[in-house]
Amino acid sequence: MNGINGADTVFVIICAALVMIMTPGLALFYGGMVRGKNTLNSTLHSYSALAVISIQWILIGYTLCFGTDIGGVIGGFNFAGLKGVGFAPNADYAGTIPQQVYMLFQLMFAIITPALISGSIAERMKFMHWIVFLICWTTLVYDPIAHWVWGAGGWLKNLGALDFAGGNVVHISSGVSGLVAALMLGRRKNVGKPSNLPITCLGAAILWFGWYGFNAGSALAINDVAVNAFVTTNTSAAASAISWSICEFAYRKKVTSLGVASGIVAGLVAITPGAGFVSPLASLIIGLVGGAICYACITFVKSKFGYDDALDAFGCHGIGGMWGGIATGIFAWKAINSAGANGLIHGNPKLLGIQIIAVLASIVYSAVVTFIIIKVINAVSSIRVTEKEEQVGLDVTEHGEEAYGGIEM
Repeated sequence: MNGINGADTVFVIICAALVMIMTPGLALFYGGMVRGKNTLNSTLHSYSALAVISIQWILIGYTLCFGTDIGGVIGGFNFAGLKGVGFAPNADYAGTIPQQVYMLFQLMFAIITPALISGSIAERMKFMHWIVFLICWTTLVYDPIAHWVWGAGGWLKNLGALDFAGGNVVHISSGVSGLVAALMLGRRKNVGKPSNLPITCLGAAILWFGWYGFNAGSALAINDVAVNAFVTTNTSAAASAISWSICEFAYRKKVTSLGVASGIVAGLVAITPGAGFVSPLASLIIGLVGGAICYACITFVKSKFGYDDALDAFGCHGIGGMWGGIATGIFAWKAINSAGANGLIHGNPKLLGIQIIAVLASIVYSAVVTFIIIKVINAVSSIRVTEKEEQVGLDVTEHGEEAYGGIEM
């Protein structure tokens, strides 16, 4: 127990469980947005990430993210198979909790990140090809970016970039990759209405609940930073839901349940990079702006360019993550954060420049590597289902099941 703080350890274990429940929450959120004939397929995108990445993480994922640094780009293989990852803490990452608990907490981030991409390719990718993509993308995109930002010796970390809980690592990487995947797969032949919006709203509620573990848990201890992250997370989500609804009402003269749910998620995404670095008042501004720009992207930019980001993974996670990373460079305040860094409005414009570099690096790397992964998979075997399979629905053609007992939704 030398160096181990029992309260911190229990706190991070509970937060890891909260982050884990976000993936089933995402399954509900996405599952209600697709047509009934694709509900189970969409759900299994998330559950497959839980199973597959849990194994990948133990074998090579954790060590590629947090192993001994190689050139600031990737971790070495010293933790492969969790060799040496036990109850003793690792001072490079979390000095008061067992390294195995830290590993478990980070695993839950690695699981949900590729699952977010499934929102962009919903209703048209073959399931077994999704599994191959899942493994390749996590290994070649998520793991390196996580090392850049959070790994000891990572080049963005050394540059001074701030990403409290995954703006670059989780949201920009998945959102941009989702956009690339959607463009490469092409538009769906027929776009239908969401099958079960109450389920989507329930999924949004579970995501909001789990996000407290996502952000507050990233403090890795019970302290003032964790409490502040909890408050800023809640504030940004609420503010974004309101601003999204205002925009929607101004444009459509109605407030929709899907809009409120999407606004909540946009606000949660936007505050993620800065949750432990900004004040509650700043998080209010971040949420208000985040909801508005994500709504604008989905309503105007998506329609103008005609890309089929089926469930708006890019619009919420990509755009929200970019805004959150930039906003951290604007609002970070060393008086309340452990990084000791001020942002633009507190007299340090340099941080804003660093944050922009981090955002751009994450965008370019995610886009290029995702493009290569899909190209290679598609060269071996077509990644998209046939037009007939799409018409029948992927629940039947890919899994031999029906979510709603044969009732077309």
